Amino acid sequence: MSSVPIVVHRPSLSGGRRVTVRRRGQDEILGTAYSDHDLVVFLEGAGVADPEALLDDPQWVEWRGVPAHVFYAA
Repeated sequence: MSSVPIVVHRPSLSGGRRVTVRRRGQDEILGTAYSDHDLVVFLEGAGVADPEALLDDPQWVEWRGVPAHVFYAA
C-alpha cells in the first residue's frame, strides 16, 4: 500500500497508466492517463491545486513500474 496520495500505476499492455488517488482511506480510480496532460487534467478534476508542480514530488506522487512521465506500453 502506498503512503502517498497519488499513484500512477505501471503502463498497461495497450499503453496508458491508471491513476488513483487516496481519499477518505479509499483508493479512487481517476482514469487512464496517456500523457502528463491527461494526468494533470485528472488531478485538477479531483481538486488538486497546481498538479503540474506535484508530478515530480515523491511525497505526493508515486510512479510505479517504469520511470515517471513514460506512458507507452512496457
